Amino acid sequence: MSYEKSRMHPEKLMKKRSNMDLKQYISEVPDFPKPGILFYDISTLLGHAGAWRETVDQLQNAVEEFQPDLLAGIESRGFLVAAPLAIRMGLGFQMIRKQGKLPGITIPYTYELEYGTDTIEIQNGAVQSGQRVLIVDDLLATGGTMRAAVNLLRRVGAEVTGGACIMELSFLEGRTRIDVPFVSLIRYEA
Repeated sequence: MSYEKSRMHPEKLMKKRSNMDLKQYISEVPDFPKPGILFYDISTLLGHAGAWRETVDQLQNAVEEFQPDLLAGIESRGFLVAAPLAIRMGLGFQMIRKQGKLPGITIPYTYELEYGTDTIEIQNGAVQSGQRVLIVDDLLATGGTMRAAVNLLRRVGAEVTGGACIMELSFLEGRTRIDVPFVSLIRYEA
């Protein structure tokens, strides 16, 4: 078979991969980072080229309706998800990081946790006023960090069009704590 004949049309390739069960590529690690916690690890997903490509394809299809100008990834696994998605969509990418991790002038946002507070930051000038931004992370749990990222981006003048994650722990009802449209590819029930 010649090279020309072996190449699939992109739509056919997408259709062929659309039946892939991404959940089977997520490792479940019990008692991490502490006893009683079940950690959903995307390392195995990242390590499988076909599953990772399918993940990015599915995310692109899921978020195109939000029509972002820019993607913002939440530290640190959100960077792994947002960066290739931004390339695929022809968009820029910016990082939302923990306090003290970005150089130069930063804009902070401090938010409440169950036991204390945390602070996230974005570089001054990373997002233009009125720019349409989609927030991307690997997992939505309680929604606290995603909500903080929405508030931080609004503080710098962005129009937050939505949020997207690979996985969602739906039993924690995190999506009820954010006031933007949200999509996830995999949902874990209680």
